[in-house]
Amino acid sequence: MLNNQTVEGLQSLKLSAMASGLISQRQSAQYQTLGFEERLGMLVDQEITARENRRLERLLRYAKLRHDAVVEDIDFHHHRGLDRSQILSLAQASWIHHHHNLSVVGPTGSGKTYIACALARAGIRKGYSALYLRAPRMFEALELSRLDGRLASLMASWARIEILVIDDFLIRPLSPDQAGDLLEVIEDRAGLHSTIITSQLPISSWHEAMGDPTLGDAILDRITQNLHRI
Repeated sequence: MLNNQTVEGLQSLKLSAMASGLISQRQSAQYQTLGFEERLGMLVDQEITARENRRLERLLRYAKLRHDAVVEDIDFHHHRGLDRSQILSLAQASWIHHHHNLSVVGPTGSGKTYIACALARAGIRKGYSALYLRAPRMFEALELSRLDGRLASLMASWARIEILVIDDFLIRPLSPDQAGDLLEVIEDRAGLHSTIITSQLPISSWHEAMGDPTLGDAILDRITQNLHRI
């Protein structure tokens, strides 16, 4: 009875993994030779692991990454020109810790989005929050939120994301309103959180595609500070 009460108590405290582990210990003879502290330590480790796994699952669901990509699956023979040591270094997420940005530039079919998603997932594994947005949909969301009065709220929610992935950046030239909105998104993140940008255009062509030269200068200044380039 006492053991049942203990299990129920653990469950009421939302320590479900410890409760399951205790039941397993009761049902297996191999645990009977272990001391109290050893068994308790195993239960605590089981609870910590379960919570970390649940947090990872929540972060991955929220991120909505386009590809279920991992750095370990990147084919460096297929993606010619990729620096393996650079990718593996970026996967350690030090650049995210220091709030740096990352650009992945190349033609259609070169694997930009996969690489961006793999590095975002590597960051999630380290406990950082992430969100994937295609640039055209991002600007649509900004315009709709402006019309229904949610613009400030939407921008604030994006500003809190530790890794914002903007895919297909400058796939078409920006309107003045879009350039202004982009500046606000980037400004909110500058020096605070990291942004991953994928684009078919080389960075040298970004300024022209932004239309307004003043806004273009301001946006590029913030993006290219502490920028890692792939």
